[in-house]
Amino acid sequence: MAKRGKKYREVKSKYDSSKRYTVEEALEWVPRLKYAKFDESVDVATRLGVDPRRADQMVRGTVLLPHGIGKSVRVVVFAKGEKAKEAQEAGADFVGGEELVKKISDENWLDFDKAIATPDMMSVVGKIGKILGPRGLMPNPKVGTVTFELGKAIREIKAGKTEFKVDKGGNVHVTIGKASFGPDKLRDNLLALLEAIVRAKPASSKGTYLKTIAVSCTMGPSVKIDPASVRTLVR
Repeated sequence: MAKRGKKYREVKSKYDSSKRYTVEEALEWVPRLKYAKFDESVDVATRLGVDPRRADQMVRGTVLLPHGIGKSVRVVVFAKGEKAKEAQEAGADFVGGEELVKKISDENWLDFDKAIATPDMMSVVGKIGKILGPRGLMPNPKVGTVTFELGKAIREIKAGKTEFKVDKGGNVHVTIGKASFGPDKLRDNLLALLEAIVRAKPASSKGTYLKTIAVSCTMGPSVKIDPASVRTLVR
């Protein structure tokens, strides 16, 4: 393991890193452990009691964070005709069809954060699946990014709609805002995320579902949250 820097060690010495805190306590601590000069993002890491190797235990979904994530999200939309016009009017940053697919394929252009496509464009977008897929940018009907309701999809993403997906180790990693948000806004976003994860619990998952929860700033140490304190707050 790489040796941590002096500033990291200094802030970590301020609190008990082995303790499990309540949601309120943890979110009071996280901004205090920030030491970078920029406004760091606040991330949540949750380990779930599922086996991602089993198709019936894959946890995936979306959540509309009440306060967004504190950054402007650049949205590209693959559409044509009237739907392309609708996307532009709804605030999409980039709109196009086959020419946009060609630009991504030929130039490896990926200057966007989210991608949406109308269903009739998916045969074309599929040609760049190997480029978009590994980066988590491939439109997917399961998370509402393959749709004819472009206006709604764009507005939700711009407002803070965030995807979550369990990884091979049974973990979910999501950004819930910025350190400057303060404890109250971070709490709202965290609970919205955890409620969505709980709602996505597979019927075949047995035993403890929310095993561990930790929050941290981008550069700082993580603060553990007692899952028991969360179960009384989420439905």
